[in-house]
Amino acid sequence: MSEITDRNIHEQLVALLEQEGARFRVVEHEAVGKCEAVSEIRGTALGQGAKALVCKVKGNGVSQHVLAILAGDLQADLGKLAKQEGGLRASLASPVEVDTLTACVFGAIPPFSFHPQLKLVADPLLFSRFDEIAFNAGLLEKSVIMNTADYLRIAKPELVEFHRVDS
Repeated sequence: MSEITDRNIHEQLVALLEQEGARFRVVEHEAVGKCEAVSEIRGTALGQGAKALVCKVKGNGVSQHVLAILAGDLQADLGKLAKQEGGLRASLASPVEVDTLTACVFGAIPPFSFHPQLKLVADPLLFSRFDEIAFNAGLLEKSVIMNTADYLRIAKPELVEFHRVDS
C-alpha cells in the first residue's frame, strides 16, 4: 500500500478548497475527541458534523479500504456499508492503516480522500439537512465549516446510505 506523499493534510485540504473556490472558513479550537464537544465549540449542530470512518470491506472477492462519511448525530451500520460495497463484512481499520491511508490521527480525518487506495463514500443524510457541513481538517485543533454543495462538487463522494436505523 503506497503512502500519501504530502503528510500535511490540513495545508493540502485548505489549498484544494481555495483552488476550487469553495465557500469555507477555518476555525481553531482546543483539541477535543467527541463529536458533541467539538460541535459546541464550532457553534454548529451535531448533525452538521462530517464524521469520517476508515473501514475495510471484505468478502465476495472484495478487499477495499473505504473512507465512510456520515453525520455526527448518526451511527454507522457497517453491515449495510459492506453490502452496499459488494462485500460481506466491514470493520474499522487499524491505527496503522488509518495513518497510512489518511496521514491523520483518529478524530482529525477530513471527509476527503488523498490516497488512491481509499474510496470515498458518504451517507446522503449528511447533506440533506444543512447548508454547511463541519469537520476536523487534518488536525484535532482545526476545523473547516464549508458549504455543502461545494463539498459535494469538490470531493465527489459516492453517495451510499449506511447509517443505522433503529427500529
